[in-house]
Amino acid sequence: MTFWAPNINIYRDPRWGRGQETPGEDPLVTGKYAVSFVRGIQGDSFEGGMLGEHLQVSACCKHFTAYDLDNWKGVNRFVFNAKVSLQDLADTYQPPFQSCIQQGKASGIMCAYNRVNGVPNCADYNLLSKTARGQWGFNGYITSDCDAVSIMHEKQGYAKIPEDAVADVLKAGMDVNCGNYLKNYTKSAFKKRKLPISEIDRALHNLFSVRMRLGLFNGNPTKQPFGNIGSDQVCSQEHQNLALEAARNGIVLLKNTDSLLPLSKTKTTSLAVIGPNANSAKTLVGNYAGPPCKSITPLQALQSYAKDTRYHPGCSAVNCSSALTDQAVKIAKGADHVVLVMGLDQTQEREDHDRVDLVLPAKQQNLISSIARAAKNPVILVLLSGGPVDITFAKYDQHIGSILWAGYPGEAGGLALAEIIFGDHNPGGRLPVTWYPQSFIKVPMTDMRMRPEPSSGYPGRTYRFYQGPKVFEFGYGLSYSKYSYEFLPVTQNKVYLNHQSCNKMVENSNPVRYMPVSEIAKELCDKRKFPVKVGVQNHGEMAGTHPVLLFVRQAKVGNGRPMKQLVGFHSVNLNAGERVEVEFELSPCEHLSRANEDGLMVIEEGPHFLSIGDKESEITVFI
Repeated sequence: MTFWAPNINIYRDPRWGRGQETPGEDPLVTGKYAVSFVRGIQGDSFEGGMLGEHLQVSACCKHFTAYDLDNWKGVNRFVFNAKVSLQDLADTYQPPFQSCIQQGKASGIMCAYNRVNGVPNCADYNLLSKTARGQWGFNGYITSDCDAVSIMHEKQGYAKIPEDAVADVLKAGMDVNCGNYLKNYTKSAFKKRKLPISEIDRALHNLFSVRMRLGLFNGNPTKQPFGNIGSDQVCSQEHQNLALEAARNGIVLLKNTDSLLPLSKTKTTSLAVIGPNANSAKTLVGNYAGPPCKSITPLQALQSYAKDTRYHPGCSAVNCSSALTDQAVKIAKGADHVVLVMGLDQTQEREDHDRVDLVLPAKQQNLISSIARAAKNPVILVLLSGGPVDITFAKYDQHIGSILWAGYPGEAGGLALAEIIFGDHNPGGRLPVTWYPQSFIKVPMTDMRMRPEPSSGYPGRTYRFYQGPKVFEFGYGLSYSKYSYEFLPVTQNKVYLNHQSCNKMVENSNPVRYMPVSEIAKELCDKRKFPVKVGVQNHGEMAGTHPVLLFVRQAKVGNGRPMKQLVGFHSVNLNAGERVEVEFELSPCEHLSRANEDGLMVIEEGPHFLSIGDKESEITVFI
């Protein structure tokens, strides 16, 4: 069995309809996610490790590469030519795929529909053969996205005839396509001498090698290493518990004025639950989801906490083209507390449908504000969405006391939300993307540049480069507890990368010494690794799971340098009042380097600052 997952494209633009499938905007997080996903489903966790080269299933990292636009204002993925700099490829778009291949050992890659700098991804020899197979050591199969080969001829005009398209992709290193072009035109491409038989043999070798690793030629499937996985593994209690754990840990508390949450189980005698997503099991699971084992909507879960629970959808659908405001307000007035479950669903964002706005659909905002003004107490706003939403109005509305963002939390999302609202779980989730204001829609989604260009007003993208106002920043998230950090003393705060020669660049009339990482011996990189220890304490009255995020920045930012870059993260479980020490291992070659304009990773001499929360620690690099 092959899975065409995970989707590890960078969530570059908040309007992207498929951003909900990804782990967010950060290359490190996305790479770590890719490795864990691939190892998990391919069988790395089976009895402590892979059984030789056997695969439980085959994972396929997609969509290679720089794919993050589906259908925006008449520009669709089939014809889009992503103009991407070598610098942005090196430190943003490519790292997750490199991690997927080198650390995850993925057995499949899917090349994307779009062109990058004029060349279709599936016909790019430099991408598929030189980079993936040559530089990164990929040894699996490469598939196209569905009909990505046919569009090279039919929509992009890149190939004059179908046989040219088939020849281009096979010679580039692709092995199989989702579609009919290889089936229909490979033979004629060979007969027309556009394609040597060796390329067909290579593709078959790659495909059958993966099938052999899956054990498809080893006889009785039940006698194979993974042949006894039965139906009892579907919807098992263990898996349902994991779904609940994932939902709990992914929910983000964005606002909690005067500690409105958690609500008291004893003092809350009545509850109004209002909103088009309050009783929708379908919205919980997002896109590309199989039938859930057991869905619990937010309404159903909240009813188990408050017997007197009143419900109204507020709108007939998420698009909220017509709001039933008067009826919803009447219900809200009679309750001790109001929970509004609003946001988006697949009618607003999905594959082949990017958003054009960042605000809530139609009359949702007016409905929220009207109910908030009428309620006895400040209301609780819950948002279900894959992408960020500009809720500046709610952030500063004193009648809205708490805001929770749940993403599309899965089948157990309703229960997880209720547990958090009533204090059976302490929220600890962090935002995986920047939440931009509505004004960001002035930036064309087709502009792939990550770095800002102040002279033209281009603000850049993601927390690493964006220079503009934010509703909420990447990594933001509150808790019912307060946490503090301290950097523990280090034995060495200087890193020496002695080298007989180095390069210099002139910046503002000042020379800056730097070295390409490729010129530093691996042994030296390994030898210069150093630990960073951080003390973390829970000052609250509740136990909590707390993500510790370690960033690095250079003394000089701008001119292509990130403002900061995530280099490590750990999740720690802390009882009330407990203090623990967390250790990160940093490699100068990996964590203190940046991409230059030529797409080379380089390390610059001078101070680098590590930060966690409001604490910083300086590390100086000498070359």
